[in-house]
Amino acid sequence: MSRRVVRQSKFRHVFGQAAKADQSYEDIRVSKVTWDSSFCAVNPKFLAIIVEAGGGGAFIVLPLAKTGRVDKNYPLVTGHTAPVLDIDWCPHNDNVIASASDDTTVMVWQIPDYTPMRNITEPIITLEGHSKRVGILSWHPTARNVLLSAGGDNVIIIWNVGTGEVLLSLDDVHPDVIHSVCWNSNGSLLATTCKDKTLRIIDPRKGQVVAERFAAHEGMRPMRAVFTRQGHIFTTGFTRMSQRELGLWDPNNFEEPVALQEMDTSNGVLLPFYDRDSSIVYLCGKGDSSIRYFEITDEPPFVHYLNTFSSKEPQRGMGFMPKRGLDVSKCEIARFYKLHERKCEPIVMTVPRKSDLFQDDLYPDTPGPEPALEADEWLSGQDAEPVLISLRDGYVPPKHRELRVTKRNILDVRPPAGPRRSQSASDAPLSQRTLETLLEEIKALREQVQAQEQRITALENMLCELVDGTD
Repeated sequence: MSRRVVRQSKFRHVFGQAAKADQSYEDIRVSKVTWDSSFCAVNPKFLAIIVEAGGGGAFIVLPLAKTGRVDKNYPLVTGHTAPVLDIDWCPHNDNVIASASDDTTVMVWQIPDYTPMRNITEPIITLEGHSKRVGILSWHPTARNVLLSAGGDNVIIIWNVGTGEVLLSLDDVHPDVIHSVCWNSNGSLLATTCKDKTLRIIDPRKGQVVAERFAAHEGMRPMRAVFTRQGHIFTTGFTRMSQRELGLWDPNNFEEPVALQEMDTSNGVLLPFYDRDSSIVYLCGKGDSSIRYFEITDEPPFVHYLNTFSSKEPQRGMGFMPKRGLDVSKCEIARFYKLHERKCEPIVMTVPRKSDLFQDDLYPDTPGPEPALEADEWLSGQDAEPVLISLRDGYVPPKHRELRVTKRNILDVRPPAGPRRSQSASDAPLSQRTLETLLEEIKALREQVQAQEQRITALENMLCELVDGTD
């Protein structure tokens, strides 16, 4: 009689746990827009959530520590004239976030470390180039200030946020609506899925499709794709019978899948969140009340089911914390921010370990906040892997760093005379607005301090009266 051999893996016993009630973020009016993005973005400093807003689009940005009930008058980031569809934090600056909207624009925002007095309405820069709604955003993993946007016009634009210029535009690659876009680890390739049911691997600098696979999943509903550490492509989609399905593909041989597994018959698109350090992929379906997770390895069957975290409430969206924002002292290997109808609830994934020491095997060096390349270097053909940091002593986010935008004067085609060009006319309104905003902010803070001092004086007078009365 043969004994069944259990596969050895340090992640076999990973378990999920929802945070206690006082660690959630309550009274947030999560957006009801019908769009298959995660509606939530998180980094080691801030939590951002797309919210309901009258007369335009908005999202709220909360410091991670600001748990509990959120004041209904808490300042929002407003500026779009139609609903916000996607948001993404810059991986190289924890105070910079990009937003994409139904109004065809992309806006990049600088979030202050202090809580603003009023809504943030002035982006650092507005990127205009799409002719229809913009629904997908993704920052380049290693190059500074490089941002990708994909719109309902079936166009992918790669921007230099530092100048506001279009670096590359992929106009003729996709014949239909783009469902997902993902960079590989060094940002040299893109994996895209499209309504035409084709999975494509694209070299954006050459504007060429390197490899493609038609009907990786045969169903008509949206597919998603992410690059894995092993160089494969992990996909989620639907069968012809509308069953949800996951697949693993080798871009060098798209004929046959490395792995293909049917899952269930739910309608929600499965959003894959992939952790390169552990090679675990977490699948969160919109409208589901569970998170399934799998380990991807080089051994058959290649995609190994680990477990499912289940809860009672369905999820409206999900945020995924970068590795540098996790608590290594508690063996936390992933943290999600689950959106309900009126709140956001953290969910922590933990590897059970008895030791209090730093676990080297769980926390290899991970991408840090420093870019490996400048935008021009990447555009010229250079590639570089992310600059890694150790989490041995935990991660302390750097202090507020301002993103400086130097717009080039598109009207002046002459070469610059001299080593440094003066500020272009298009910069002036931006710096003027920034100055006015700062002055307003300072004035509001002074008024607040004055009001607090008056309140303290009144309380001291009351205290004196009480003391006199007891005497």
